Amino acid sequence: MTTFAIVDLETTGNSSSKKDRIIEIGVVVMKENKISNEFSSLVYPDREIPPFITSLTGISEEDVSHAPLFSEIAQEVYDLFNDAYIVAHNIEFDLGFLNAELNKCGYPSLYNPIIDTVELARILMPSSPSFKLGQLSEQLNFGHDRPHRALSDAQVTSDLLIHLLKLLRNLPERTLKHLLKITSKLKSRLDLLLDEAINKARYHAAQEEKFHIWYGVAVKKVNLLSSDEHAISSAYETWINEAYTGEQGLKQFINGFESRKGQKEMSDIVYQSLSKNQHALIEAGAGTGKSIAYLLSTLYYSIINKQRVIISTHTTALQNQLLYEEVPKLANLFDKPVQAVLYKGRSHYISLVHFSYELENSQYDNYDEALAKAMILVWLTQTTTGDIDEIQLPSNGQQFWHKVSAEQSGKSVNLKSEQSYFYWAEQKALHADIIITNHSILCLDLISAESHLPPFEKVIIDEGHQLESVASRYFGMRLNYKELQKQLSYISENFSERYVKFLSYDMNPLLDRNKAAVEEAKEELSQLSKFIFNRMRRSRQSSTSKSDVGRMQYSLQELKDQSFLSTAAEMTNRFLSKVQRIQRGLESMVDQLLPLTTSSNDEKVKIVLSRLDHFIQVCEKMVTQLSTYFTDLQQDEAKWIEMDGDGLNHSIYMFSEPVNLNQLLQKRLFTQKQSVILTSATLTTNQSFSFMRKTLGFNKTDNLIQVNIPSPYSFDENVNLMVPNDFPNVRDDPEEFIYSVSEAIYSMAYITKGRMLVLFTSYDMLKKTYFLLKEMINPEEYMVFGQGVSSGSRDRLKKNFQAFDQSILLGTSSFWEGVDIPGDDLSCLVIVRLPFQPPGQPVQTLRDKHVKDKGKNPFMEYSLPEAIIRFRQGFGRLIRSSTDRGVVFVCDQRIVESKYGKYFMSSIPNIPLTHDSTTKLLKRMEEWL
Repeated sequence: MTTFAIVDLETTGNSSSKKDRIIEIGVVVMKENKISNEFSSLVYPDREIPPFITSLTGISEEDVSHAPLFSEIAQEVYDLFNDAYIVAHNIEFDLGFLNAELNKCGYPSLYNPIIDTVELARILMPSSPSFKLGQLSEQLNFGHDRPHRALSDAQVTSDLLIHLLKLLRNLPERTLKHLLKITSKLKSRLDLLLDEAINKARYHAAQEEKFHIWYGVAVKKVNLLSSDEHAISSAYETWINEAYTGEQGLKQFINGFESRKGQKEMSDIVYQSLSKNQHALIEAGAGTGKSIAYLLSTLYYSIINKQRVIISTHTTALQNQLLYEEVPKLANLFDKPVQAVLYKGRSHYISLVHFSYELENSQYDNYDEALAKAMILVWLTQTTTGDIDEIQLPSNGQQFWHKVSAEQSGKSVNLKSEQSYFYWAEQKALHADIIITNHSILCLDLISAESHLPPFEKVIIDEGHQLESVASRYFGMRLNYKELQKQLSYISENFSERYVKFLSYDMNPLLDRNKAAVEEAKEELSQLSKFIFNRMRRSRQSSTSKSDVGRMQYSLQELKDQSFLSTAAEMTNRFLSKVQRIQRGLESMVDQLLPLTTSSNDEKVKIVLSRLDHFIQVCEKMVTQLSTYFTDLQQDEAKWIEMDGDGLNHSIYMFSEPVNLNQLLQKRLFTQKQSVILTSATLTTNQSFSFMRKTLGFNKTDNLIQVNIPSPYSFDENVNLMVPNDFPNVRDDPEEFIYSVSEAIYSMAYITKGRMLVLFTSYDMLKKTYFLLKEMINPEEYMVFGQGVSSGSRDRLKKNFQAFDQSILLGTSSFWEGVDIPGDDLSCLVIVRLPFQPPGQPVQTLRDKHVKDKGKNPFMEYSLPEAIIRFRQGFGRLIRSSTDRGVVFVCDQRIVESKYGKYFMSSIPNIPLTHDSTTKLLKRMEEWL
C-alpha cells in the first residue's frame, strides 16, 4: 500500500541558509487516496516575522509567542514520514527547510522518495496557464479557504496529487513507457507509479482506440477534414439585416446583443470592398464592435464565393478572441460548420519524427530536456493542433524545442507529411473559409520567394496601424550577438557523435573538423562584437540616440569614422568565412549520407539530412544578411547598431530598415492583391487618412474606400482631460520634471486609490520615476509595477496590477496599445510626454533628409502624424467599455501651449479640458471622480 506524506511549511523567508525559520507546519498522510492522519502546528521561530510574511500568511508574532519550538515536535514530525513518499508543491523549498530544522535537532535528513506536485502538474497538465497552487486549485474547483496556511495548503496539495495520479493512470501504455525511460532525470520518483500504471493500461485496450501511434508515440486522434458544403440562399442585404436585427440573428447567440451604431455600416463597407475588388481604410472607434462587423461580411463573402480570406492581426490576444470567442458565435448563423483556422509558421508546430528521434537519445538529457520531453509526451495525447503555444515549456525548453519543431523538416527530405501537424495545419488552411494569422507571417509571405501562406487575393488587416512597423522589420534585418551565438551552438549539436552513431563507418574526423570550425566562428563573432562594442562606446557620434527599451543607438550612415567601418567589414568577412567553412562541412556530411537514403529505409538518415539541410540554409542566410552590412550604406536603407548600457558580454544588435517602405508595400501588397482592407481605431490624424495613405503606399489612382466610423461611447460625459500649467520645462530641468511627475502620481494615487496607468516615451524616465515613487510610497499602501524594472512580461505585469486593490503601473513602448484594463481596475491614465520619436532615431533621421530634399517639412509630414497616432492609441487605454469613466492627465503642456497641440486635440473625442495648476487639477479630479 503506497503512503504519501504531503507537507507544507510557512517560513520567515525563502532561505534556511540565511537563518530563516519555520513558523507553521502542516502534514497530510494519505493511503489509497484516503487521508489517514493530519498534523498541524504553529512553530516558535526564535526570530522576528517580517511584516510581508504576516501580511501573506496572517501569522503574527503574537500567534507564535506560545507555540512550541521545532525541537519539541521534531520526533512527531519525523515519524509522519516513515515509509512514505514525501510530497510538496515545490518540494526543494519545503524539504530543504524541513531537513535543516531536523538536522538542528540531531535527526538525520529525510531521503525518502519524493514527488514535487509542481513538476508533476507541469507534466500531466502541460496546458495549464499557471502551476501556482492557488491558481491550480481554482482551475480544478478545489476548496482552498485559507491559502498560505500550512495545513490548508497541504490539504489542497493532497487533492491535487489525487487528481494528478488519476491523470497518470489514464495515459496510454505507449506514453507511460516513454515516461519511464526519462523519469530518472526528474526530481520526482515516478518509476514505481509508472510501472503500476503500465500494468493496468495493458488491461484497458479500449482506451487505446482514442489514440494514433505515429512514429512510436501516442497522439490524440485527429478528426478528418470536413467536406460539408455551405448553403446560403439569401442575398447579402437580406442576410445581414436578419443577422443584426432578426430574432434568428445575433441576439439569439450573443447575450444582450444590441447592434451598435456604425457596426452594420462597417459590415457593408467590408462586403463592398471584397465584392468589388477595392482596397479600404476603415477607422472604427472604440466600441464599434469592429471584429464582429468584418467577420460577418467576410464569412458571408467567403462562403458564397468559395474564396478564402486572410485576416491578419498584430496581437495574439486578438487572434484568440476571433477564433475562440467571435467565430463560434457567428457560426450559428450558417447551416454548416464554419471553417476558420489559426495559421502559424513551421516553428510553432512539433515534428513527431524529430521528437521520436530525440526520445531515442534520452540517456543524454539534462533536467530541462527530460521535463520538456515528459510534458510534450502527455500534451500529444491531448492536442489536436501540435502548436507549442498551447503549453509552457521549462525555462530552457526552447533549446530542446528547436530540435523537434517542424522547422527542422526541410522540404528536400520527405518525412511522411500525412503524419505531421504542420501538414494538417496546411490542409486545414487550404479548406478554410477564413485564415487568421499575424502581421509577421503576412509580411514574411510578401517578401519571400517561398510561400508562407496558402494562396489568397483578399486580406483584412486588423490593428492596421501596426502594419508599417512590422513590415519594416521584415523588409529589413534584425540580428544580434546572442542569437548568432545560439544558432552556432545549435549547428554544433549536429556534429555530436550521438546523432550519427547508427552509421557503420567512422565519421568522427569530419565531425571534429566541423566542431572546430564552429568554435572558430564563435571566436571571430566574439571578437567582432567586442570590437564594435568598445569602439562605439568610445565614439563621440553626435547623433547617438536611445531605443524605446533604453539601448544606445549608433547610425552607420552618420558615422564619420571610416576606419571603423573598414575594420568592422574586414572582421565580419573573417567571421563569414568561418560560417562558409561550417556550411561546407554540413554539405560534406550531406554528401556522405545522401547515398544511404536509396540503399536504406532507415528514417534516421532522413532525419539527420533534414537537420543538416535546415542549418545549411541558416548559414546561407547569415552570409546574405551580413556580407555587405558595413560596406553598402545606401540612403534608402537605415542601418544602425544598438548596445545595452551595461555591456553584458559585449552584446550588440544590428538592424536595417527601408526608409521608403510605402513603395515596397505598394509593389508587394496593394498591386498584387485584389482587396486589402485595413481597420483600426487609429488610422486618421486631424480627421484625415492622408498620412496613413502616404505611409502605407496607396497611390492616388488606387480604387480606395475611406470611412471613419466614430465611437458610440459618450466620451464627453465619461472622460476629463487635465493638463497642469506649473510643471517645470523638461528640456531646462529634466530631473525636476521627473520629480514633479512622481509627486503628481503620488498625489493622484490617493484620489484614484491607485488604479493608474502611467505611459512614458523614455525608458530612462520610467526607471527614475519608478525608484522615486518607491521612496515616496509606503509599500503597504500601493504596489508599483514598472515595465523592465519589475519582473515579468507585459501580460504578467498587467495581471499583477489588476490583482492588487491599490496599484500603479508604469509602462513604455508596448503599453501604449493593446493593453485592455476595463472597468474599475483603471480610472486614471497619465501621459508623461507626447509620444514623439526621440531625436536621432536612425530611420527617422534618413527619412527626414529625404523629405527635406523634396522641400517639405519632416516634422509636419512624419513626426507629428506618427505622434498623434500613438497618442490616440495611448488615450484609448482608458475607455474600453460604455461604462468606463476616468481622467486623462497629460503632463506635457505642449498639447495646450504649442501651435501643433491643436492637431492632437482635434484627433481625440471632444472632451472637457482643464488647464490649471496641479493643486487645482487634483481638487477638480477628486470632485469629479
